[in-house]
Amino acid sequence: MKGIAAAVLMLSSFPAMAQRLELTSPDGSNRITMQASATGTPVYTVARRGAPVLAPSPILLDLDTDTLGSGLMIIGSEPASGDARYPIFAGKAAEGHDRYNQLIVHFQEKGGAKRKLDVMLRAYDDGVAFRSVIPVQPTTAAAIIRYERTGFYFPQTYKCWGFNVGKFGSSHEGEFDPVDTSRMRDHNLFDLPFVCETGSAAFALAEADLIDFAGMYLTGRGDGGPGLQLKLSPSLDDPRIAVHTRIGSPIVTPWRVVMLADQTGKISESNLLTSLSSPSRIEDTGWIKPGLASWDWWNGPVIANLPGQRTSTAVAKAFIDFSAANGLPYAMIDEGWYAGAGGGGVRRPGVDVTKWSDAINLQEVVDYAKAKNVRLWLWTHWQALDEQMEDALAFYEKLGIAGIKVDFMDRDDQWMVNWYTKLLGAAARHHLMVDLHGAYPPRGTTRTWPNFMTQEGVLGAEYNKWSRRVTARHNVMLAFTRGLLGPMDYTPGGFRNLTPAEFRIRNDLPFVQTTRAHGLSMYVVFLSPLGSVADSPDTYAASPAGFDFIRQVPATWDETRFLGGETGEFIVLARRKGKRWYLGAMNGETARTVSVPLDFLANKAVARIWTDGDKADAVTLETRKVTTTDTIELPLAASGGAVAIFSDK
Repeated sequence: MKGIAAAVLMLSSFPAMAQRLELTSPDGSNRITMQASATGTPVYTVARRGAPVLAPSPILLDLDTDTLGSGLMIIGSEPASGDARYPIFAGKAAEGHDRYNQLIVHFQEKGGAKRKLDVMLRAYDDGVAFRSVIPVQPTTAAAIIRYERTGFYFPQTYKCWGFNVGKFGSSHEGEFDPVDTSRMRDHNLFDLPFVCETGSAAFALAEADLIDFAGMYLTGRGDGGPGLQLKLSPSLDDPRIAVHTRIGSPIVTPWRVVMLADQTGKISESNLLTSLSSPSRIEDTGWIKPGLASWDWWNGPVIANLPGQRTSTAVAKAFIDFSAANGLPYAMIDEGWYAGAGGGGVRRPGVDVTKWSDAINLQEVVDYAKAKNVRLWLWTHWQALDEQMEDALAFYEKLGIAGIKVDFMDRDDQWMVNWYTKLLGAAARHHLMVDLHGAYPPRGTTRTWPNFMTQEGVLGAEYNKWSRRVTARHNVMLAFTRGLLGPMDYTPGGFRNLTPAEFRIRNDLPFVQTTRAHGLSMYVVFLSPLGSVADSPDTYAASPAGFDFIRQVPATWDETRFLGGETGEFIVLARRKGKRWYLGAMNGETARTVSVPLDFLANKAVARIWTDGDKADAVTLETRKVTTTDTIELPLAASGGAVAIFSDK
């Protein structure tokens, strides 16, 4: 390890700078530097393989009455390194490799109160990160952060994609569109990640280890230059305050992360966000079991012999039967099961999440599921759950419920960030897994709380019920943007496939405007340790082509490989579970044939390959023997895809 030697104090090539500290990744690919500007502002740069990625960018924190980030000088530094492996209980790999070089740079004001600021730098082979720490010091009276104005400045305009969410307090559901980086404005508000290609590298701006702090957004610099500036989600009580901290405790920001690779798709392999996050707070994880679930909401529910019924004992049993018959370990009961439920995002007065509604006998349903070797997930509105959290979770544990799907938080201010911690900790005590909807994008929290299976924060399949927004291009873009951060509950499984020209909007038994094989590829390309099988049992029975793949696909993985693709156009990923490899190819709106070398295989294998058929809902299945030196050709229809399983027999 060359960690300590990687931190070198050197003279700056910039005449306005005094000294520069440099940190490189263990493999030497990535470099982050730190120095104080002529005005005494901490400034960092990022480079990959010697080429600049981020230009000199400031780190500034606005406290209660003034700004900490000017008039500073470097007074010392502490180099270190780390190399450890940790288990990933449900994710894109079986373990993470926390291998980095580190440098803590100590700053102090030259005059005045002589306050101190530490900046912790880390360099990994798949990115760099930094966080600010305001140590406890006699002159620190305020415990308030009003704003953070840390920059991510570009040395030139880049080809980038972002989701301009437009406002704080949302469900984080939208499209990632091309961004003209010469025209970003300070009234824009971009969600995470923000993804760019420089010509020689690719990077994604993200955040990790978000604990007791406000969520991070990105906005234009405000001075007309290319690049971005950080903006914190404000308190709902006072929009001039983002973070309240405890007087007498250090102020520690989350990690500000630059995920790096030679291609955007290669970032898919990275576990950087979990590596930067706090270790697991759950000692016994044996009860945490990923898997696929049937779901009674997206499709209607529409059950042929139960016309017009919504949430009821009979409907719940029908979905349990479907799960049991197809080897799915779970069935999800969505809104409507508890007393006073209804209203979607509006919590009705008097709801009680410890009692079931007149239409469903939850105890009878639980007993029925147990007899079928299926476990249940229950949906709740977050405010209703918050009012009865301990009683409700104890009740669910006693019933034998597997997990809870909590919805409509639509916030990422400090209070809500802390509520996530409260909920995940309480759920863990009661052996309950968690799926968060109306949630902000991942920050690596699945390492800290392994019972946190998946989350929304994505414009997913539900939008087929009321819009035309879920296009093949949008789905492919998710793989290169939102999907880079961690699990997303997109809720795949729609089997009423039409071409975009044929597609029409309807609420019950909705259509999807991509091919069947494109939909199958989501189970590989999109990570979600709680996977959704969203359509009606009747639909799968009437049109089963490809459903045999869903029966076999895992929900969590031991290894992930990016095999090819172009941002927004197509992607090919391979994921391994045990000795089997699963391949997913997802195409945009232009038909193409892609060649996929099979050198990721360890040995010769039997390949079962599902490709697009002659209609949107048709698939063609081919079985053949392959070797590690073979290349397979995958014909991908417009809005199409392909999947494959490689096994030893």
